[in-house]
Amino acid sequence: MFDIIKKFVADLSEAEEPEIFINDKLQLAEAALMYHVIAVDGVIRDEEKTRMAELLSQQFDLSEEETKKLADDAKIAEHEAIDLYKFTSVLKRALNEEERIKIIEHLWEMVFADGVLHELEDNVVWRISELLAVESRNRVLLKQRVWKRNSQEEDPSLSDD
Repeated sequence: MFDIIKKFVADLSEAEEPEIFINDKLQLAEAALMYHVIAVDGVIRDEEKTRMAELLSQQFDLSEEETKKLADDAKIAEHEAIDLYKFTSVLKRALNEEERIKIIEHLWEMVFADGVLHELEDNVVWRISELLAVESRNRVLLKQRVWKRNSQEEDPSLSDD
């Protein structure tokens, strides 16, 4: 009887997680965080999805089809997740500081992909940075760097962290 219950629980937990792209939870975790950032303001724009696809393709050296599959799996995983910890814990355990900082830079790319700094996006990058143990100073410097790279105008609100 115990074996039947154990198998049932194992089957349930496997069914809850989408098919993981190339069995790489790190890719899925980063992609899910990117998706969360672009979705948090309630509007997902084409330029945000395009930028996400570009970054995923470059970061993981993926084909167009592989990138689409990863983005689709990330959307499912993000919708099913209760909180951000599911993704950040995987990344924090596996990545060094420099690699975690690169993820925060990618998240700022998501924030600025549509040319608008939304306070919910800003807040979620702050929370993810904390969960990944990326120092506030690095988070703010990355925010400013990505803004400057993606915009010609100076935004005084960027230094108000």
